[in-house]
Amino acid sequence: MNHRVRVVSVFASGPDGGNPAPIVVDAAGMTDADMQQVARSHGHESGFVFPAPAGSGCDFEFRFWVPNHEMSMCGHATVGALWLLERLGRLPGDSYTILTRSGRVEAKVGERTEQGAQIEISQPLGHVEPLADADRSRADIVDVLGLNADDLLPLPVQNAATSRVKTLVPLKSVATLDRLTPDFSRIEALCERIGSTGLYPYAVSDPGAQVVDARQFPSSSGYPEDAATGIAASALAFGLLSNGMVEASQRRIAIRQGRAMQRPSEISVRFRLDQGRPAGCWLGGAVRMAQHEQGDLS
Repeated sequence: MNHRVRVVSVFASGPDGGNPAPIVVDAAGMTDADMQQVARSHGHESGFVFPAPAGSGCDFEFRFWVPNHEMSMCGHATVGALWLLERLGRLPGDSYTILTRSGRVEAKVGERTEQGAQIEISQPLGHVEPLADADRSRADIVDVLGLNADDLLPLPVQNAATSRVKTLVPLKSVATLDRLTPDFSRIEALCERIGSTGLYPYAVSDPGAQVVDARQFPSSSGYPEDAATGIAASALAFGLLSNGMVEASQRRIAIRQGRAMQRPSEISVRFRLDQGRPAGCWLGGAVRMAQHEQGDLS
């Protein structure tokens, strides 16, 4: 079987932006070792599309690997895989259900253009809580990120999740975010102690327009920084809501990432409302073929 790898750039904001995602749209027959090797050879989160198990009630099963291990869910690889499937003519409808190891994910296929369809995927209601041993944890995070204590807003550092736990670190300015100098050798141990899979420092750049800048430093994925992290952006939306920094509405929240890596990205999050209260969110953003893949969808 031809397990061809195609690379898409997800959440791109500009020609060199986005998070690359190697995708295999016909992954049936691939072993765990095969999938991990794809992630290792490309050095990015990778997505693999399988037929849905019989009786699952789903349209596809997706699996995800980073160079070091399998992940239960990857937002940008899910968006990228669905966009690619649509471009290949395999998504004629407008709604689908994906089975992941994190649970079921609903997908919406929106407007179709020459650049491909608009894709949004669901995430469940986020859980947000302050860190245990908050003073020590805050001090350790400040130290690991190369900050001063007064660089942080007077808000709690929080663990938040819609699927994987991310640690939200509120900073006073985008300039502070841009000049972070993390000690990458200490991030994994710190994240393990505080029950997190990555540090996600952020700064609100335009409160009225609900625009936030962020950076993601994963705990043990095999690379030091992520250009765009959909799962972290979803968690951040609920953290912002808990702190009164965004509305409990369906207004778009724009989360910008990747600028420090020269891969500018923008992630769109909208709350899903049930009787006026957030019950989850929709996650989406622009996708395109990676530069070396453009023009080749055979």
